[in-house]
Amino acid sequence: MPDLSWMAWTWQTALFFVGIAGLLVIMTLLAIYRPETERVGILRIPTTRGDRLFISLLGSAFIHLAWLGLVGPDLWWASGLSLLYAVLVFRTV
Repeated sequence: MPDLSWMAWTWQTALFFVGIAGLLVIMTLLAIYRPETERVGILRIPTTRGDRLFISLLGSAFIHLAWLGLVGPDLWWASGLSLLYAVLVFRTV
């Protein structure tokens, strides 16, 4: 087993990685049982579910980084804002 003491493994970190893994499993199952078609949503570009997931995760990372730099380490509001952002990205017009 590799030495992982270099990283601060907390329950929050584990929850984050379990959440990402769960999203990937859900997206895989959706792709198998309900094949994807490109849709135009709020972004006004044709995207698949996987594209929208990637854009949501990338945008959430930027929201959290901006929150850390501008507001401080209390990230609950940034998480809520990121969830709202993801809902808007996944919404189709």
